[in-house]
Amino acid sequence: MAPLFDVFPEDGPTLIASTSFIRNFPFLSLSLLYRHNLNQNHHSTTTAKMGIKQLFSIIKDECPDAYKEGEIKNHFGRKVAIVRLPSTPSGASSNPLRTRRSMSIYSFLIAVRSGGEMLTNEDGETTSHLMGMFYRTLRIVDNGIKPIYVFDGAPPKLKSGELAKRFQRKATATEGLEEAKETGTAEDVEKFSRRTVRVTREHNAECQRLLKCMGIPYIIAPTEAEAQCAVLARADKVYAAASEDMDTLCFDAPVLLRHLTFSEQRKEPIQEIFLPKVLEGLGMDRAQFVDLCILLGCDYLDPIPKVGPNAALKIIREYGTIEKFVAAVEAGKAKYSIPEDWPYKDARDLFFNPDVTPADHADCDFKWEAPDVDGLIKFLVEEKGFSEDRVRSGATRLQKNLKSSQQARLEGFFKPIPKTEAELKNLKRKNEEKNDAKKKKLKEEKKEKAKAKAKPRGTA
Repeated sequence: MAPLFDVFPEDGPTLIASTSFIRNFPFLSLSLLYRHNLNQNHHSTTTAKMGIKQLFSIIKDECPDAYKEGEIKNHFGRKVAIVRLPSTPSGASSNPLRTRRSMSIYSFLIAVRSGGEMLTNEDGETTSHLMGMFYRTLRIVDNGIKPIYVFDGAPPKLKSGELAKRFQRKATATEGLEEAKETGTAEDVEKFSRRTVRVTREHNAECQRLLKCMGIPYIIAPTEAEAQCAVLARADKVYAAASEDMDTLCFDAPVLLRHLTFSEQRKEPIQEIFLPKVLEGLGMDRAQFVDLCILLGCDYLDPIPKVGPNAALKIIREYGTIEKFVAAVEAGKAKYSIPEDWPYKDARDLFFNPDVTPADHADCDFKWEAPDVDGLIKFLVEEKGFSEDRVRSGATRLQKNLKSSQQARLEGFFKPIPKTEAELKNLKRKNEEKNDAKKKKLKEEKKEKAKAKAKPRGTA
């Protein structure tokens, strides 16, 4: 019989076990996996993703020129800092409240769960996180991108409330799983199984060991990985920060890439969001933008009841700061109920003054090296049961494509000519007109959709 991992495609863990398939072929429940459930499983992770609620929809409506969509190959020759995994500092507690869930590794782990089980090797060790890391990294490097992975450190104390909620949800899911095993359907078992998955210290250590063998640099942030990525991007160590979390923009990352680590099968375009254009389109400075994001809801504090995206925008545009808004509420001029002991100033300070490693520190002197083929064979093949042919093929791709990505982008050879004040004013006017036209079109489309929904069925 061929090694288990020979059944996997080059892109990695995209074969997912469907419940009906498992019922018909129970002996395959830990090995053969179906592709079609990937989107369903990934959706279950992305809907749980934390960050700034509804921020992208605001950007899409208010400043459509601030983002664009394109193919991964458009970023050939660029260095990108990828928010990848959480890391528990050396000697830290293994308490789940200490570690933030990584959506990347978490999605790899739940993608291969069915009936409460995960993909393992012959010794019963979980391997799906390594499959995901190996093949998704290969895809990124194949497209000429030089990745730097950034691991989360210990979460800020202000985040403990959000982490406690996640821990409680996981505990509730564990109870639900046990009940589903007794009385529920296979679909219920699978649903609750996904919710009980936790990224462990061992998963993190193994992924870091794999990156070292692949010759790919990484850094462990003191706290939030998004903040560390933003520092690297502002210092031109990398072109952009890559994350699904919109709060990366709150940490002042000039460019945010989303969907970069998605599988090729999902065919999701890469979203590229430009913070300067976001601020320009919203007509805000960075302080107002951060206050807007706090009102929208972030990981650090509970949102204000009944403050959605439209209300948050209106509040910042009317009052300018959260302080003035709070004063208006206390004076009875604004009818909202602000939570008691709402630490918005502490949340703001975490966005403006995060604990990060300076970009000029020795730890940020990143180097991409040739893969350690012997190390990869020992780790992935001998210890984890991967196919040797596939691992060697991946190592060859790494060597070849890391060399090709050394080619500089054309934009690096040209220095932009500064525009005159008149040219800048004219450009701003044209951008405003363009944005207004796009906003008008979006509003008309929304009206048409609303009319279509309101029509009784069967009418013309």
